[in-house]
Amino acid sequence: MKKIYLFIALLFCSIQVSFGQTYQPTQEILQAREKFNDYRFGIFLHWGIYSMFAQGEWYMTNKQLDCEEYAKVANAFYPHQFNANEWVEAIKEAGARYICFTSRHHDGFSMWDTQASDYNIMNTPFKRDVIKELADACHNQDLALHLYYSHIDWTRPDYPRGRTGQRTCKNLQPDWNNYYRFMNEQLTELLTNYGKIGAIWFDGWWDHDEDSIPFDWQLDKQYALIHQLQPSCLVGNNHHQTPFEGEDIQIFERDVPGENKAGLSGQSISRLPLETCQTMNGMWGYKVEDQNYKSTNELIRLLARTAGKGANLLLNIGPQPDGQLPETALNRLSEIGQWLKLHGESIYGTDAGEFKQGEDIVTTKKDNLVYVHILTDSIKEVKIPMKDKVKNLYKLDDKSVIQYKQKDDTLTFSTNIPSGTADQVIVIELKKKK
Repeated sequence: MKKIYLFIALLFCSIQVSFGQTYQPTQEILQAREKFNDYRFGIFLHWGIYSMFAQGEWYMTNKQLDCEEYAKVANAFYPHQFNANEWVEAIKEAGARYICFTSRHHDGFSMWDTQASDYNIMNTPFKRDVIKELADACHNQDLALHLYYSHIDWTRPDYPRGRTGQRTCKNLQPDWNNYYRFMNEQLTELLTNYGKIGAIWFDGWWDHDEDSIPFDWQLDKQYALIHQLQPSCLVGNNHHQTPFEGEDIQIFERDVPGENKAGLSGQSISRLPLETCQTMNGMWGYKVEDQNYKSTNELIRLLARTAGKGANLLLNIGPQPDGQLPETALNRLSEIGQWLKLHGESIYGTDAGEFKQGEDIVTTKKDNLVYVHILTDSIKEVKIPMKDKVKNLYKLDDKSVIQYKQKDDTLTFSTNIPSGTADQVIVIELKKKK
């Protein structure tokens, strides 16, 4: 442990010259941002000992449970059906390009073999390093791995309490310096012992957003530590604000960028790569009674609307306490994957299109191709402003040619969309400019 503390201290010394300066992303970060921006589809996995209660990841503070009583469930945590390779295979088959996994959520339980705290998965009957197995599976199957990390902790006495977790810990002894060292020691482990990590996904800044005196999270030093440990590791923070210095991803919780229907994502849209995180049903963590899964059509349309904003969709699943992904979630993954096999080129590596018609039509583009996503079967005719000359127009799934008219900078074509179609993609091939 002393070696880790020394390592962190040396890193801080080596990067302290950058503090107070404008963040200048390195070439590695710029390349990683571009690669991330092409992914367009990832899977979020909220899994921890909270799954044992089957009431979602906020169960401890929602019920104001004593953290020591809550922690006793770790003594029974034995997810005997967990198989990292099966998870990754199903997620990759769905067409996702990356996974974001909760390494440590707000309940403070660490899902890896951390030396910074005894409150971790190695001290359960399971005694297996979940992140190690997941990292190996991702690396073997060429799927990027991102790690969620909570800035807050409802169990540690040294965490300075904000507006959540007020009654979960009896013997509070706030010590920000100690807690900050603890977090950075854990981040050092995650970015040292598990191979290439695509991004660190922070959450919890909002716990102190109502403080009369602004709380100093010391994010600049922490972000610099991450970039120093892994020069191509991106940093994102789910703080619901316009991105801070040192961040590489802008996150929108439960909202397509610019919509703010959930009331959590009213921030202005930056020039950073964008990501929308959304649940497949209603909860992030496993809740046994939450069977309100969005239909496959809804999820495909959400993916298209997100891509139409130039953003990635990070779609969440809450694994069961036995370590399996819920059957309904697996079915949704399979069906999304089947759609992407035919329509993936209209999603992956695309930019936001210029044309949008409510939630019925969105567009994406790539090179000289414009993809028109028609998200309802009720539309019979489409009119799109189009100054560039059209070379060809066809359906993406079967490549059948569509007749069109282009007059007065407007492209017009008729549609006959089968009932129940999630997303009819029409490709506009433009003549390349000389």
